[in-house]
Amino acid sequence: MSIEKDIQQKAAFRNEHHKAVVNIIFSSNWLHEKVKLLLDTEDITNQQYNILRILRGSKHPLSTLQLRERMLDKMSDTSRIVDRMVKKDLVQKTTRASDKRQVDVVVTEAGLALLERLDRKNYLIDDILNGLTEPETIILNELLDKMRENYTALNVD
Repeated sequence: MSIEKDIQQKAAFRNEHHKAVVNIIFSSNWLHEKVKLLLDTEDITNQQYNILRILRGSKHPLSTLQLRERMLDKMSDTSRIVDRMVKKDLVQKTTRASDKRQVDVVVTEAGLALLERLDRKNYLIDDILNGLTEPETIILNELLDKMRENYTALNVD
């Protein structure tokens, strides 16, 4: 199916760049929904899953600021998300002795167990792109990286 059919657009796009931007945004939202269906089985959000994976990969506790810097969704309210995760016993917060305003966050055994259950379902996420060959997937990754690198190089932000 084409992007025009998916969004029921009758008029032509301004140009191929405009079409690609709309296609990337639409595809990103579509992909988020597919991953959300998997995460809903464990009653967690994309942001919570991202935090759990970051913490599992870290060799030491991380502050909420460090988590935010590493998250895929930079606009997340990391402190609030972490507080919800504490209530679910997925992470633990401890106040830093050196600075009472800073907290360190670590993943709990329950959080690791949840990640292990989701790890066994990773094939469901991988299957989202099963229509692409490995060489096509490599090209897709390279093109997306190039898009972000070129935009960043323009210092437009």
